[in-house]
Amino acid sequence: MKRLPAVLALTSAVALVGAGTATAAESAERSHSSKQAAVAFAHGTFGPYTDGATATTYDEELVPSGAHASVFSLSADGPGTTTKLAVRGLVPDRHYGAHVHDHPCGADGADAGPHYQHELDPNQPSTDPEYANPDNEVWLDFTTSAHGNGFAKSHVDWPYDDERRPGSVIIHEHHTSTHPGEAGEAGERLACINVDL
Repeated sequence: MKRLPAVLALTSAVALVGAGTATAAESAERSHSSKQAAVAFAHGTFGPYTDGATATTYDEELVPSGAHASVFSLSADGPGTTTKLAVRGLVPDRHYGAHVHDHPCGADGADAGPHYQHELDPNQPSTDPEYANPDNEVWLDFTTSAHGNGFAKSHVDWPYDDERRPGSVIIHEHHTSTHPGEAGEAGERLACINVDL
């Protein structure tokens, strides 16, 4: 995820000005927390997998070549992580699932690995609702319009770990299940967007 020094400096300055009678230790704590802020943006046109591609389709019937996707993510201590996904050119009036995954896109959808989890389920693949849920993972399910466009937004109250960052967003076959034994499942992996989170 790309760092934004100017934004971070401004954030630290606002924290210090707003501190009022805060102690130096409290101000330092705010400044340290603001340094965790990170933002990422990715935009790509879907096509068959090639090295370095931003957007890959594994099912051209449900995610056609030439369709587009954009992902935006802002993650920081305090406010947590907000992620937005916008797509256009997909099948009209259709339910899709989508999640943030551990690894970058590859030639096969499985290359992206499991869903990114804040608290890792010791049993993988994770289908336990205690871990596979939209508060512990980033779920971006959407339904397309009559024109094949869709939008999803997720907010979780935790930031990404500096030492463990996700690598992609996978679009799945259908909306995500919440039932025990199949929680987090959303069918086949149809497409992938690389995001430098």
